[in-house]
Amino acid sequence: MIEVTVPLDDRTYPVVVGHGAVGDLVRLLPAGVRRVALISQPAIPLADPVAASLGAAGFDVHHLEIGDGEQHKTLATIESLCRRFAAMGLTRRDAVVAVGGGMVTDVAGFAAACWHRGVPVVHVATSLLAMVDAAIGGKTGVNLPEGKNLVGAFWQPSGVVCDLDALVSLPEREVRCGRGEMAKYHFLAGDDLLAMPLDRRVARCVEIKAAIVAADEREGGRRALLNYGHTLGHALETVTEHRLAHGEAVAIGLAFAARLAHRLGRIDADRVALHDRVVDHEYGLSSTLPAGVDLDGLMAAMARDKKALNGLTFVLDGERGLEVVEGVSEATVRATLDHFAASTCS
Repeated sequence: MIEVTVPLDDRTYPVVVGHGAVGDLVRLLPAGVRRVALISQPAIPLADPVAASLGAAGFDVHHLEIGDGEQHKTLATIESLCRRFAAMGLTRRDAVVAVGGGMVTDVAGFAAACWHRGVPVVHVATSLLAMVDAAIGGKTGVNLPEGKNLVGAFWQPSGVVCDLDALVSLPEREVRCGRGEMAKYHFLAGDDLLAMPLDRRVARCVEIKAAIVAADEREGGRRALLNYGHTLGHALETVTEHRLAHGEAVAIGLAFAARLAHRLGRIDADRVALHDRVVDHEYGLSSTLPAGVDLDGLMAAMARDKKALNGLTFVLDGERGLEVVEGVSEATVRATLDHFAASTCS
């Protein structure tokens, strides 16, 4: 096993990575927990074994399932979960355990943050995307029709389990989604992640994110760099009604951000080509916009992005590495988007 620490003073917690890591779940639960609200989806193979093992360890386990798909990542789902917490008598001395991918950890984490103004949560990440990104760092939330993750809370888990055995049955598309976030880490740290064995690769992504979260827990500055590729990525998810999955959309967002940085004179054409090579060839993703995508809708969705404090805001590459750039003119973004669509639409 590899254990990575997310250092947050009295809220510091471990992330356990490895085959069979779920065996460490019980020790990650806070002392004194009696009841566990285990939140998962019907298609999560690990959920039933986790529920059984917690029951065998003496916990009163209530297995609560939520719907599969982004259409269930809503405030209505949070209300449903909280009403089920009430029915089972969940208290602040109990815990929520999320077993699933990024949607499950986002929703379960937000429900845990809301119930009684905060109960402990432990994430058992079962997708690559959740292991390297969504389950780490305490960002939780749900979607509105107007945009992705617009309602949520910062709520750090008590621990995270990344059991690599869960990836064996993961559909190829879900693996690609995780690679989209890994491609982002390539530009954050410059590491050759693909040269590492899987456990070390996942752990290295966690280490990179943990260091950034420790320096800026609530995204007041440096943590926003973790959103590289996400401004257009989230907009694509919204405009396509999530026909594009998160990692797929982020990969396209990386290619677009490189072109925007080039138009602003921050990077040269070779650096743009590097983005395409990393996304397309090294991580096996697409760097092209889907044919027929609504460009006006993309512009409107990007304007509602959570980073948009002073006009359109992007994380962009440059001579000093990645930076948050505020106040990018709408005309510049639209011109870049029009050219991107004309040259890459598939």
